[in-house]
Amino acid sequence: MVLLSAYLAGAALVWGIADATMPQPRDRRHFDPPPGGRIWRVAHLSDLHIVGERYGFRIESGRAGPKGNDRLKRVLEQLEAIHAERPLDLILITGDMTDAGRSTEWAEFLEALSEHPALMPRTLLLPGNHDVNIADRANPARLELPFSPKKRLREMRALSIIAALQGDRTYVVSLRRRKLSRTLSEVLAPQRHAIETFANTGKLRLSLRLEQVWANVFPIVLPPETENGLGVILLNSNAETHFSFTNALGLVSTEQTVRLVAALQQFPKARWILALHHHLVEYPKPAKELSERIGTALINGSWFVRQLLPFGNRIVVMHGHRHVDWVGSCGTLRIVSAPSPIMDATNDRPTYFHIHHLAAGPDGGIRLLAPESVEIAGEPTASGSTRGRGRPVFGRGSGC
Repeated sequence: MVLLSAYLAGAALVWGIADATMPQPRDRRHFDPPPGGRIWRVAHLSDLHIVGERYGFRIESGRAGPKGNDRLKRVLEQLEAIHAERPLDLILITGDMTDAGRSTEWAEFLEALSEHPALMPRTLLLPGNHDVNIADRANPARLELPFSPKKRLREMRALSIIAALQGDRTYVVSLRRRKLSRTLSEVLAPQRHAIETFANTGKLRLSLRLEQVWANVFPIVLPPETENGLGVILLNSNAETHFSFTNALGLVSTEQTVRLVAALQQFPKARWILALHHHLVEYPKPAKELSERIGTALINGSWFVRQLLPFGNRIVVMHGHRHVDWVGSCGTLRIVSAPSPIMDATNDRPTYFHIHHLAAGPDGGIRLLAPESVEIAGEPTASGSTRGRGRPVFGRGSGC
């Protein structure tokens, strides 16, 4: 006990010093000027919380917030119009596509997206805690046993949708070879029968087999088109939790970090978007309730930031989770937190999302230019008017 106590005391001291001496997050008050070369346009969406019925109850917002899924349709209509006028390179959705990972919610999401075929080849997804960690949307306090196959079923649903949308153009990193190996579709092809059988039977034996499939596919990588182009790395930042008080916690595993570093080193001249669901650390904004800050944190966030700092000038981190609109930096690492275009507003009030502009810097790094904010109109009120006109608004809520 003495040795263990001494170890923990020493480790806590070392960890505290490391956290205190690392670069702290700062608001980004000025954006980089356009370099005059290639500019990538990335629409960043997050936390859609689609429900399986038009006016379904949402866990996150309760009686506040939009009641229907119609706002997602308006978001996609806006994106299609913007893309037709000036093409988008990527549409990045950083988790919580659904409210509880149910099949009806995924069906609603896919149906809405399928009406815009021009957007689908540019869309990239990653899982959020609401997609995989909600045990029971009707009873959020329900405890789920660690070996329950229901969580594996939610994971396989999310993975199947991700593979259907981007499986042929994204790759998995081989931990043994330390480089990109096969496409996501090729990796999952031998497991297809097992996944389908598990979806029909829910057998525990298949659940244990598919556990490694889920763990080994992340990060999922969209490689750059050229050696100095822009690539995207998609992480699974959801902690393995089984209870409502912990289902929003995040964790980036050591194995994922090793694969992430391998992808960065394989393309030493490339620029990257690093996408995950959870925020890295607490940002310099007005403090919220302690329970919310602790219950939604990335547990090893400061450690993860330190792993990224050597590559910071080539990376822009994009995430969601907290529905907070914030742009800042940690040292050379640029960080973008996305607001939710669906939540955090009553039906008649407008919401918005950002289109970010990224460019290659002359020093081999990546530049983050001023974003374009796109407003989504609210539902018509009883008088027939709305509190938003649904048109692009430049510079709004972008942290500058």
